[in-house]
Amino acid sequence: MADIDSGVGFMTRRGISKSSRDLVAVLLPALLCLVSWAAPKYKILYAFSGDDGGLLYSGVAFDRKGNLYGVSLRGGPEGYGTVYKLRKQPDGSWSEKVLQSFSNGDPRGDQPSGTPVFDSAGNLYGTTELDGAHGKGTVFRMAPSPSGWTFEVLYDFCSQPDCGDGGAPWAGLLLDAAGNLYGTAGGVFELSPEPGGWTENVLYPFCLKERCADGFRPLAGLIADAKGNLFGTTVQGGAYKAGTVYKLRKMPDGTWQERVLHSFGAFSSDGNEPGVNSLALDSLGNLYGVTDQGGSHLCGGGVFGCGTVFRLTRQPNGHWKETILHNFKPDENGFTPTGVVLDGTGNLYGSTSLGGGRCGCGVVFKMTPKPDGTWNYSVLHTFTGDDGASPYANLILDDNGNLYGTAHLGGPGGAGVVFELTP
Repeated sequence: MADIDSGVGFMTRRGISKSSRDLVAVLLPALLCLVSWAAPKYKILYAFSGDDGGLLYSGVAFDRKGNLYGVSLRGGPEGYGTVYKLRKQPDGSWSEKVLQSFSNGDPRGDQPSGTPVFDSAGNLYGTTELDGAHGKGTVFRMAPSPSGWTFEVLYDFCSQPDCGDGGAPWAGLLLDAAGNLYGTAGGVFELSPEPGGWTENVLYPFCLKERCADGFRPLAGLIADAKGNLFGTTVQGGAYKAGTVYKLRKMPDGTWQERVLHSFGAFSSDGNEPGVNSLALDSLGNLYGVTDQGGSHLCGGGVFGCGTVFRLTRQPNGHWKETILHNFKPDENGFTPTGVVLDGTGNLYGSTSLGGGRCGCGVVFKMTPKPDGTWNYSVLHTFTGDDGASPYANLILDDNGNLYGTAHLGGPGGAGVVFELTP
């Protein structure tokens, strides 16, 4: 798709002087050029059609050479998802290559759903939600070689009795400096490389009922602070059954302790159901995230809240304070947010899966902190369906401040797009 068109509208009135008309004639081209230069530029890097992948619920990741990698939940040559690579061509276009295709009942797993992560050697790690040896998903590694990419299953979920090791991972993985992998699959797990293979350790097993005070359904991926503490969210559970933000801290004896930092409330002054995407962490240790429901405005015909952007700040007494930075409304600014990322100057970027223009296909937004403590919200791009629809995953930023993401539906091929947005 071409860059967003920008224009300047001028009011005219009867009797305008010739000198004024001449001034407008001189200034209009310059103003048009200025506005076009300042406007965010949206570009489809690749549009999926189904045979090459479809349903892009996950984001994308860069390798060291600037190539982009991602997974599709469905589609591909075998129909049940792909791992794909996008490579920039000399003319500025991007080519796509399917590195791995999954089939129904695949022993390698199927329906990959988490954003890939790379180690220092260029190996790619990911998860599948279903199938594998026990039907409950896998963790896999793909290694580049001169003849192509090799694929290896590192772990099959439900390898332990009663699936005590979890299953059906939705999110991607977190990789630490020692090469250990962390993720969520009903509980929080760690995979460690050992001489005889990879060993899984359940760090914290969340309970399996909505009323659990410590949280229920930890679908989102994990982030870590400089001390190695892990942070994540649960979609449900907590004090009000509306989801939680939690922290896991490693104890001296090697066990991990879970603490609920915030329980979302099923009332209008708070959001609820924090979704499936990772939190963001700033240099001061504050946490940022979204709830895809709740807040002070109703959407869906008044059935559910439109969602919020929130911040959690650690207090001197050790508690964490929640501040709602933005309440979404059922309007052209989008609603049902899907996640946020931070740039180096403290601005937040995110997307919504609904709302926006006539299509209701979502938006990409920016939030900028103001001196009085409030935040300015602006829409950078409104999806039309033809250029993608319903972005679902976290965005990423490159070193130049450009945004990259996916829309899981729409686009010229109808099966989703990978896009770039220059703010």
